[in-house]
Amino acid sequence: MDKIKKVLIANRGEIALRIIRTLKELDIKSVAIYSEVDKDSLHVKFADEAVCIGKDEVSSSYLNIPNIISAALLTNSDAIHPGYGFLSENYKFAEICRSHDLIFIGPSSESIRDMGDKIKAKEIAKKLNVPTIPSTDAIRDIDQAKKFINKYGLPVIIKAAGGGGGRGMRIIYNINELETKFIQATNEAKNFFNNPDVYIEKLITNPKHIEVQIIGDKKRPYHLYERDCSVQRRQQKIIEEANSLIPDNIRQSILNDALKIAEYMKYYSAGTIEFLYDLDTNEYYFMEMNTRIQVEHPATEMITNTDIVKLQLLVADGYSLDEFNLDNIKVDGYAIEVRIYAEDSVRLAPSIGTITKVYFPNFTNVRVDTAVVNGYNVTQFYDNMIAKLIVKGKNRLDAIKRLNIYLDQVIIEGVKTNIEFLKKIINDPNYIDYKYNTLTLDNMLKEVVKV
Repeated sequence: MDKIKKVLIANRGEIALRIIRTLKELDIKSVAIYSEVDKDSLHVKFADEAVCIGKDEVSSSYLNIPNIISAALLTNSDAIHPGYGFLSENYKFAEICRSHDLIFIGPSSESIRDMGDKIKAKEIAKKLNVPTIPSTDAIRDIDQAKKFINKYGLPVIIKAAGGGGGRGMRIIYNINELETKFIQATNEAKNFFNNPDVYIEKLITNPKHIEVQIIGDKKRPYHLYERDCSVQRRQQKIIEEANSLIPDNIRQSILNDALKIAEYMKYYSAGTIEFLYDLDTNEYYFMEMNTRIQVEHPATEMITNTDIVKLQLLVADGYSLDEFNLDNIKVDGYAIEVRIYAEDSVRLAPSIGTITKVYFPNFTNVRVDTAVVNGYNVTQFYDNMIAKLIVKGKNRLDAIKRLNIYLDQVIIEGVKTNIEFLKKIINDPNYIDYKYNTLTLDNMLKEVVKV
């Protein structure tokens, strides 16, 4: 590496550990940041240096931009990797990094800003003749919502213009629900994203959620195929697959349109371009772009034999990706990633407490990304994910079989987990037969929980 000799990781937990691993392989020094409650965490122990940046609350620590920048300058870091979540899609943070001569390991602030605005992102897709779902512009007036419903009918979905992750999102099946849910969505959008703008979109009632993994350098973007992220609960992903079982002609069209958008944006670094595929009509629609590395990136790494973080670092350092021959990468097998949470799956509530015992067995073609060890405390301050488990099989059914075997041998004690819940999902006939979609799955999961 020519420019990057030391990287500060503006994150915590398993993604911080995952970045540290690649940094060590590239002989790059790592700097961890941590809150007071995280002082004994693994990412702090394994980094070359560590700096405490604040108290436990995220606003005082992992979202505290002045303290993060100060830590980077204090340690003479050359670059900052934001991971996912926290500040990873904050274009102002990217600008601040660069204004302090710190390399932001991610796309340009302009890409983050433009694609982070879902309405502007849709306008770009329309300009490129990429299919989009009928929707409004940003609205704050319920009468505008009523006009759209009168034209396109129900059901519709309200979405936050400035965010994602299921926040500021409400589905309307009955016009009598509109006023209450409109207020709920705008309030939630304001609270989570500091932006009350929402928009209304026609609801696709039989969709698959398909996302394309993009990696680009300053010359051009490439794709690393797609993932199926249709297993969601309350718009939160639970299980992700790489790649998918959608028809080959649809897959190729989606991949081509994803590259078309990325090329127009002159997009570099890692990102995902997301689509809804309508099982009823065999049509697909652009939905949004995530301008960061995704939680589920290991599933793609498993089937493409790539290291996406390494590619991010090389691009940030100014390298070309030509030598990796990414145009000719072939899919090798089928990977399924599940998120293991400390939670009460019936109540859908975090299980706070100390993990007294944890055991993940060693299997071939299985990857476990985790920062949890015996004695780890699951707190109310941060995400309650314990681990990401990624299993690769010869095909989808083989991956499901291997995942079942593995989950039976995982041991986690001291807190409740969603392991039994995951097993019920992957053994449900609808899941095994690929006969589910992003919406109907919510009803299926309600029944699964009762089992």
